[in-house]
Amino acid sequence: MALNNSQYDTIMRSYEQKQLHSQDRLFRHYEEIYRKIPEIKEIDDSISSLSVEKAKLLLNGERSALDSLKTQLHDMFVRKQTLLLDHGYPAGYLEPEYECPDCHDTGYIDGKKCHCFQKAAIQLLYKQSNLNEILKEENFAHLSYSYYSDSHIDAKTGQSALAMIKHAVTVCHDFVGTFSSDFRNLFFYGDTGVGKTFLSHCIAAQLIERAYSVLYFSAFELFDIFAKSRFGRDSEAADMNEHIFDCDLLIIDDLGTELSNSFTSSQLFLCVNERLLRKKSTIISTNLSFDSLVDLYTERTFSRITSNYTMLKLTGDDIRIQKKLMNREANQ
Repeated sequence: MALNNSQYDTIMRSYEQKQLHSQDRLFRHYEEIYRKIPEIKEIDDSISSLSVEKAKLLLNGERSALDSLKTQLHDMFVRKQTLLLDHGYPAGYLEPEYECPDCHDTGYIDGKKCHCFQKAAIQLLYKQSNLNEILKEENFAHLSYSYYSDSHIDAKTGQSALAMIKHAVTVCHDFVGTFSSDFRNLFFYGDTGVGKTFLSHCIAAQLIERAYSVLYFSAFELFDIFAKSRFGRDSEAADMNEHIFDCDLLIIDDLGTELSNSFTSSQLFLCVNERLLRKKSTIISTNLSFDSLVDLYTERTFSRITSNYTMLKLTGDDIRIQKKLMNREANQ
């Protein structure tokens, strides 16, 4: 994933701050040591003079005199370290300290992004996804089939709740596994509390760990941003509005819980259609029936979704209620 300019600049500013902090710390170390061990100041002055002399010899082609200069410089460095150790300081006290010793807090090694840059990108994407805390609990590692019954049969499909969730999980894993090569979208629908949001979170966690940009909004939050961007001249909402259209994965949760009107209907079509044109993946979840979706968001929008999204129905008993009942029984 290529970070957008704003995200990239945010990360690079953090590296600049790290470098400034390192320089400031080193400067303070030198002030302290020069005050407490004046001989080290004299050695550094001598090292500077010898380094200038070495450069002049190199320019004049007098390489024969370099060996003795190298020996003198080496001896001075050793003397500095000995003095530091004798006064209770570590030998590298006057060397720069970096959070990442591999790239020296630049973010790059030989022109390629350092592993610490990748980590910083993931942390930033988590923060911007609106999912920072929830994904610690809601991910594939915490997925359990124990809440889905093999005897709960969906009247329309004839499938059990367990079979439907297992199929959905397989599709979700495939969605993540082929994300970089296949443009796909998912639409979760069905009963309340059966894991639609949970599966969206599982996918988000996997993709963010691979440094893709993921944004999550409830339908109410999404349309609120659209309204502020269009009517309120809100610069923050305007910036987020662009991220909504351009992020690698947009998750719209609980579609239909917002106050629906002609504005939300037109904005949903715009969002769905624009992301399709940009080939940016979207996941939508809803408790609404297909008939209700058509009534609220028009056949044109619904047609865009059914033609371009993998439709995944989930059914079963409300997991939140099951958990409450289990906790109550455990505490009795």
